[in-house]
This record gives sequence, structure tokens and C-alpha cells, in this order.
Amino acid sequence: MNNLKLIYMKKIILIFLTTLFIGCDTAPVGVQVTFDDEKSNAIRAHFQNYLNNDMDGLKSLWSSELQVFANSTEPVTLDELVVLLQAQHATFDPITMSWGNGDEDLGQWVETTNYPDGPANDAVTVTQTWFTWNATSKLTGETINLPAHISFLWDENGKIAQEYHHYDTGEMMAAIEAAQAAAAD
Repeated sequence: MNNLKLIYMKKIILIFLTTLFIGCDTAPVGVQVTFDDEKSNAIRAHFQNYLNNDMDGLKSLWSSELQVFANSTEPVTLDELVVLLQAQHATFDPITMSWGNGDEDLGQWVETTNYPDGPANDAVTVTQTWFTWNATSKLTGETINLPAHISFLWDENGKIAQEYHHYDTGEMMAAIEAAQAAAAD
């Protein structure tokens, strides 16, 4: 009889431990921040497409409903964004991105955050990036360095639905306007 109790106790302990380990192996709950995930890596590739002036590559990650908020609460259209990016490449060479303390340049800092309870209790995924945009004017040879932060909101199809650009575009736009004026003369 004691052996039977011992066998049942061992089985109960085994069931308890199995339940404990299975319970610990479930998906994490709450906000998750990742750095080397599919979406962070997609943004790194997206930035490389930008640096390579590959508009088709850029468009492949954008939703057809893309909204871009460039230092504004009013979105620019996809067509307006493409024209601006083309103007940047027509005005500057090279264009690079840097982030780091000088000893190690990562190009850009990219992290993706999954919020399980966003608006209307829907999950929201945001990829955040920080970098310094460096560009040398083809017209003057002057280099511009702009600290930048861009947030990318993803849709349910794995496409970028919204972008929020936060940086001072004054020097960039002045150089683009000067280059366009010089080309018109």
C-alpha cells in the first residue's frame, strides 16, 4: 500500500512539474521589444534600399494605404514621399546613416515593439529607428548631419501602414531648393 502511495505521489509531482514547465514555455505576455526580428530586419533592408536609391525596393514594403507624417500631423502622399526621396538622391551623394559612439557605427538603431493592447484592444507593432542622416551636397560639397527618428507602424499584412518622421529638415530642404534652382539656370 505504501508503494502505491509513493507511485501516486511521484505521478502527481511529475504532473505538477510538467504543468509548471509547460506553463513557463508559453508565449510572453505584455509589451515585447526585439532587435533582430523579422520587422527590424525588414526596416534595415528598407533603409538599404533607400541608400541605394531603389524606389521599387522601398515600395515593396509600403502598404498601398501608406500615410507618412513628416514633422506634421498631416500626412504626405506616397507620390509626394517618392518625389522627396528622389530629390534627396539628385541633390546629395553620398547619403549615409550612422549611429554609435564613433568606435562602432551601427548605421542605425532599430528596434521593434509589440504592444498587445493597442487602440480598440488590437495588437500594435511599431518599429522605431534612430540615426544621423549624413549627406554631401553635389552642388556645394557641404555635408549635412541630421539626427533623425522614424517610427514605422505595421499593418496586418506585414506592410508599413504609417511612418512618423521626426527631424529638422531645414538644411536638407535648403540644399535641395538651391540645387533645383541651379539646375533651372
